[in-house]
Amino acid sequence: MTAAPTALGAAQLRAFTAWSVARGALAPGVQPRVEPLTGGSSNPTYRVRGGGADLVLRTPPARGGLPTAHDMDREYRFQAALVGSAVPVAPMVALCSDPAVIGTPFYLMDRLDGVVHARAEAVRELPAPTAAAAGRALARTLAVLHAVDPVAVGLAGYARPEPYPVRQLRRWRRQWAASGSGPAPAVDEALATLAARIPAAGPERIVHGDYNLANVMYERARPDRVLAVLDWEMATLGPPEADLGQLLAYWGPAGRLLFAERGGHLPDANPGLPTARELVAEYRAATAEQTPATEPNIRHIPFWEAFAVIKLAIVCAGALRRGANASGARRTRVVSLVTGLADIARDTLEE
Repeated sequence: MTAAPTALGAAQLRAFTAWSVARGALAPGVQPRVEPLTGGSSNPTYRVRGGGADLVLRTPPARGGLPTAHDMDREYRFQAALVGSAVPVAPMVALCSDPAVIGTPFYLMDRLDGVVHARAEAVRELPAPTAAAAGRALARTLAVLHAVDPVAVGLAGYARPEPYPVRQLRRWRRQWAASGSGPAPAVDEALATLAARIPAAGPERIVHGDYNLANVMYERARPDRVLAVLDWEMATLGPPEADLGQLLAYWGPAGRLLFAERGGHLPDANPGLPTARELVAEYRAATAEQTPATEPNIRHIPFWEAFAVIKLAIVCAGALRRGANASGARRTRVVSLVTGLADIARDTLEE
């Protein structure tokens, strides 16, 4: 009999298994099967099966991760705080902050059997009414998230005295410097313009940080209903309009540029999906239902959309740093992508 394939080395697998058994995630005596899951996430994700367990393992990238960009503790705690709320998230199982177990921190969560509309060909096949409903659910789920009181769910410790845009711009300047992708005046110019135009912000709520269609799982039998919001590695507390700007960034020319080499732009793939204007209208309506006394602050959406676009540019630069082959044609493509996104951020700020 051949051994089951695994994404962990033999010593890692033994340590992982012992750790999981000690926490009740796996039954004693189980030899788990650990296999990579496909997807566009920057954090490696694996399926763990054995003894009736069906789990998902999340780890940081093996090399080249930007500082603070792949925080397993943050991912786990934000999702754990939202379990039982109206926000759909996967049930959390266990967090390991000790890198000595498998060489890196990681966490386990239950595997959900849902559908992620992450490829244009799949989005294209959705019936137009289903696509329309999926888009509305995307906007409404974001409003549900922003209605949650972070203090009430135990996330008050993530509050910071410094305004969100100030600390976030400083963080992303550091990420940009750490990416080592070389000079890109358009990125520096966009960051400087954003720093000069920081808007006033209201009370801070839970901000996902990378909210978009590809980071949401829908029910398999009902592809218009959200089963779970995924990929919480950038979660924090801040103004809700930051997430709305992120969603619109993916929906517009930045998303079109990002997905050009991934089979096509998701919103362009199906005419049933809402327009950006319709997404905002759905978000506003859902916010009025969730928190009637709250009026979404959408006056500064161009700022937040531009900020989201420049973040995407820096994330792309970070992906180049993580890649095993960071030279030649790939570097040229990524640098071109980063510059193109910076130009879109500039144009958005000028709207």
